[in-house]
Amino acid sequence: MLYTVRGPDGSIQTLSRHALPDSVQVDEQSPEVSAFLNRNPTAGFNESDADFVRVLEDLIDTLITKNVIRHTDLPPAAQKKLMQRKGLRNRISGALDFLGKDERLL
Repeated sequence: MLYTVRGPDGSIQTLSRHALPDSVQVDEQSPEVSAFLNRNPTAGFNESDADFVRVLEDLIDTLITKNVIRHTDLPPAAQKKLMQRKGLRNRISGALDFLGKDERLL
């Protein structure tokens, strides 16, 4: 059996194998439990994945800059994807660079 803590609207907020304060017992085979466990199982991963991809890009750039690896050491598909992302990042940062590179403006 599982124990659940419900929200103000009666929906399951927490599931536990052990009794918690204000929890009630619920059958593991309940459709409500299945729905709770299956609702958006990847929640939080999309944002995390995007952040992690940026970390990997920066890591690869650092390794290339420090001559630990060469761009050509990577598989052709990886080279292409990295160049596409670098191009996108440059266009986005360039689009937001309202003052340009002219240091005389400051």
